[in-house]
Amino acid sequence: MSEPHTIVTDYADELLATPRAHLALELLQDESGLKLLHQGRVLAECHLTREGMAAAGYMARALGAKVPPLGQSATARVSTGVLFRAVSIASLDLSVEESFTLLERWLEEADLQRAGSSDAT
Repeated sequence: MSEPHTIVTDYADELLATPRAHLALELLQDESGLKLLHQGRVLAECHLTREGMAAAGYMARALGAKVPPLGQSATARVSTGVLFRAVSIASLDLSVEESFTLLERWLEEADLQRAGSSDAT
């Protein structure tokens, strides 16, 4: 089996274990691909491959952000529910046709969750 296009760290699992309304996240693109960080710690890393960068783009979209240019970063502030969907999306095997059904569903859910959290007072 080939190497996965995305690695999700144990720290991501730890962070997702406690629901939170607001997490400050950073997307950082470097020579190896795109990293999703929380307080400087890696949550997920999408490798610089076609599959990895596709996953990175979908993950960023779920977070309501864009993939930053090489050497730069972008920020996102989301709930753990949105983070869960973003990390799940990044982990999908996009060579399996059925993955696109999940991808579409999770992107919709992430959009709805981000909209709901910003509408709350």
